[in-house]
Amino acid sequence: MTMTAYDADDGEILATTLFNAWSKTERILNGSLGSIRGITYSEYRLLSSIATGPDAGSSRVDLARSVGLSPSAVTRALRPLGELGMVTTTKHPRDARLAIAQLTPAGEELVSDAAGVVRDSMIQVAKKTNLVNQGRPELLAMLDELAQL
Repeated sequence: MTMTAYDADDGEILATTLFNAWSKTERILNGSLGSIRGITYSEYRLLSSIATGPDAGSSRVDLARSVGLSPSAVTRALRPLGELGMVTTTKHPRDARLAIAQLTPAGEELVSDAAGVVRDSMIQVAKKTNLVNQGRPELLAMLDELAQL
């Protein structure tokens, strides 16, 4: 069955269901990452984005686009990670207004360890959610389509 339009109630139900599912997932990931590595999932996403940036570094604007935050929110989130020795920030060689965030060796280790925690946590979620597990390819395709809007 293919749906071509949503009425107002369907749209609200979709938005609420997506929000509730993400909130629960984020709580699970925050609990796992917090107890094992001392970071939140948002911090993990930020560190992971730095790790996958060109030359293992990214500008705050690029990070903001990557993780869905404002550049000022990225700046606020990077500050404690820098104080913990996970991230360094250097001025761009050609543009003094541009700062590049890079992982320290400790930050690289943290991202690597945290990726395993995320993977293991999501495996446990999948074991508890039979329908999600059965329809995972379709679910991922639908969520990816939504993310591309």
